[in-house]
Amino acid sequence: MDLPDASAGHALAVRMAELARETAAPRPLERVLRDVTDAAVELISGADFAGVLLVKKGGEFESVADTDGLVALLDRLQHDFGEGPCAEAALTETIVRSDDMRDEPRWPKYAPAAVRHGVHSSLSFKLYTADRTAGALNLFGLRTAAWDTDAETTGSVLAAHAAAAILAARHSEQLQSAVSTRDRIGQAKGIIMERFGVDEVRAFELLRKLSQESQLKLVDVAQRVVDTRGGGG
Repeated sequence: MDLPDASAGHALAVRMAELARETAAPRPLERVLRDVTDAAVELISGADFAGVLLVKKGGEFESVADTDGLVALLDRLQHDFGEGPCAEAALTETIVRSDDMRDEPRWPKYAPAAVRHGVHSSLSFKLYTADRTAGALNLFGLRTAAWDTDAETTGSVLAAHAAAAILAARHSEQLQSAVSTRDRIGQAKGIIMERFGVDEVRAFELLRKLSQESQLKLVDVAQRVVDTRGGGG
């Protein structure tokens, strides 16, 4: 949608306010990211479809919040070829822009394949995610020369929102994991205290010693102790 700068800025401000209100309520991460990619297609002229690529520590690719099924295919091509704008943005650069895939020397395998699928331009933004997962917000255009400064500015704002949502979700998962870990260790200590007639400090020392001897994490040893309750072992 071709809007004057003032109108485009107002539209972005309104949409970001909506996204902020939606994020404040507990919602699945996938839904939040889909709102971001929908907003990108809505607000950025030249963006025909969009998606988020997450690159796991082992190099595994995960495509999420795609507005079109072609996005996942493009991500797979980049994984198979070991090159492409989305992976490059996720792992190294802040913004990766291509105005014409027909004349793109950076990705000699990927670019021709993208053109065969009708994609002639792309714009990718690095997501500042945790060190175990890199990510990028990716926009794709069916025509060449699809991007301008406003597209880069709007995309950067949306990418920051997506990154914040990912970090918030990860923090929530870590908090839930920490609570679960604490509960399991607490249950295991209670079982040991009851079974062997020791106090809380001694019960924890026994758990820690078992962890060291077995070379297992403390929480895993605690889970084994908890599991023995049902078996009477």
